[in-house]
Amino acid sequence: MQSRSKYSANRIALISTPWPLYNRPSIQLGTLKSYLQTVYPDMQVDAQHVYLKLAESIGYRQYHEISKRTWLAETVYAALLYPERFQQIENLFNRESGRKSVLRVAGLGNIAAIVKKISDEFINSRNWDDYLLTGFSVSLCQLTSALYFIKRIKEKAPKLIIVIGGSTFSGSTTGELFKLFPEVDAVINGEGELPFSQLITCLRKFSRLSDVPFIPGLNRPETATDHSTSASFQQLTSLKTLPPPDFGDYFDLLRSFDPQNAFFPVLPVETSRGCWWQQSYVPDKTTPKMSGHPAGCAFCNLNLQWQGYRTKAPSQVVSEIDRLTDTHQTLSVSIVDNVLPRKTSTEVFTKLDGLKKDLSLFSEIRASTSWAELKVMRKAGMQEVQIGIEALSTPLLKKLHKGTSAIQNLEIMKNCEALGIENISNLILYFPGSDERDVALTLQSIEFALSYRPLKTVDFWLGRGSPVWCRPKTYGIRAVFNHPNWAVLFPQKIIHNLEFMLQAYRGDLGYQRKIWQPVRKKVATWHKIYTNLHAGPRCSPILTVRDGGDFLIIRQRRINTEPLNHRLTGTSRQIYLFCSLHRPLKKIRDRFPAFAEDKIVTFLKMMVAKKLMFEENSRYLSLAVPVNPWR
Repeated sequence: MQSRSKYSANRIALISTPWPLYNRPSIQLGTLKSYLQTVYPDMQVDAQHVYLKLAESIGYRQYHEISKRTWLAETVYAALLYPERFQQIENLFNRESGRKSVLRVAGLGNIAAIVKKISDEFINSRNWDDYLLTGFSVSLCQLTSALYFIKRIKEKAPKLIIVIGGSTFSGSTTGELFKLFPEVDAVINGEGELPFSQLITCLRKFSRLSDVPFIPGLNRPETATDHSTSASFQQLTSLKTLPPPDFGDYFDLLRSFDPQNAFFPVLPVETSRGCWWQQSYVPDKTTPKMSGHPAGCAFCNLNLQWQGYRTKAPSQVVSEIDRLTDTHQTLSVSIVDNVLPRKTSTEVFTKLDGLKKDLSLFSEIRASTSWAELKVMRKAGMQEVQIGIEALSTPLLKKLHKGTSAIQNLEIMKNCEALGIENISNLILYFPGSDERDVALTLQSIEFALSYRPLKTVDFWLGRGSPVWCRPKTYGIRAVFNHPNWAVLFPQKIIHNLEFMLQAYRGDLGYQRKIWQPVRKKVATWHKIYTNLHAGPRCSPILTVRDGGDFLIIRQRRINTEPLNHRLTGTSRQIYLFCSLHRPLKKIRDRFPAFAEDKIVTFLKMMVAKKLMFEENSRYLSLAVPVNPWR
């Protein structure tokens, strides 16, 4: 490799290809750019949000329809990479898009042609020899698009050093990757700040990549066969020194669009990395089980790129959000943590409320989030949450390693309904090892959850590196292999030699599909009920309670008929209010010692029979949503 000019040594490109959510800048690019500019103030860092330009060009609706389904997203660029496989890929595209979809009408061929034109225009608009190196962030839905850009850019600039990173490649061996895709020069395994910056330092000293000494967390062809090297990590010891992400390039691009295509983006912010529930990292199948709760959620592989759990200080988080919303004049913020910090979240949201900004916040939260914590979040501007519900059967939740129960899930669903927080959580179907009892309990729980925003059913998918993948026999899985859809998208040589993030298995899938059908049908009915009862200008909760001091009134709205009204007085009123948070029978008895135990039990059973309360293992939860939750 020839030595590089002074100009090229001070310029790098960071690229995020389709198909991330178009309405937000890349947190990966923004964070890495900001960090690199702090370490190298003399360096020009170009963050290229290629997906945003594509979304504007093909239309936001069409882009969104493609981006929301993994297999659909991967088909478009796969058709460009492997045109000889077009018919197979088109069949997958049609299957995933659905018969009545606008995508099916447009057709894969037409979409791919437009995407190619726009992508090539971007590639051809730059002199890639001007860059010291180019880094690609590759996460879900970005594999084939990243490979397309890498191949085309390498054709134009054969000497350009191309580095890839992101969750798609975390925790994996990379020896075969370099053989199959020789355009890739290096792969970052795990967090990118330290390995990437150290690579830059070395490249500014050496004329060839092969002269660069070993950098932990950075794999190259000559080191990829070394297991200890390929599995190595290097990450920041603390997030407290990280500067706020730089989203300037994204907003500059957005301002260049026709005004009719303008919108107010959502700002991604991270308050932590890793998962405190997981507590430790399991890099591969051979790693022995560690102390604590190392597995985390059984299905989850979202934390492969991190070791341990690190948080930012509350003041740092609030300062970032305050600065970013001021700089970019938008108030929508998505907290992208896999799980919010246990100890500091309340302080963060209290301080956010103190900014006196009308923020619109989104976050993923655990079902164990308390009513008090949720109220603080809502007051700060929390509009939407994804709760780690996943199941409405406590035995199934134990198999999932969630550490929660069905009654906790119903409680937080009720609390979100009360506070006007939109709950967009999932219900996992077909989890290996689930059984008829799990199905029966799920159906039973749904009957009591019909007053709350419905969950979305999602089919279980096997992720490489997840506890299920690491210990398949524990879950009745006989064999694990690449998902068959990869064989549609890629040639056999690649399929046989590369382990993809989305996996498939042989086990009890046929049995699972059969037993979970009633749940799928029940959830569909749930959606219809909820939608019908929320039609019209007045959209109030379906099951509500109003407290009159000496009495309370519970109102149950019903479809095509008058609502049911219930009045509770005296001790009955007190018990119902006491169970606004789920309570064990013993605590109920202790709280009301003057009320005979048999009368308490009779009352509780009556409330359960009327679906005004939920019971699980002698624990009780009042289901009605308070009309005034702030009292």
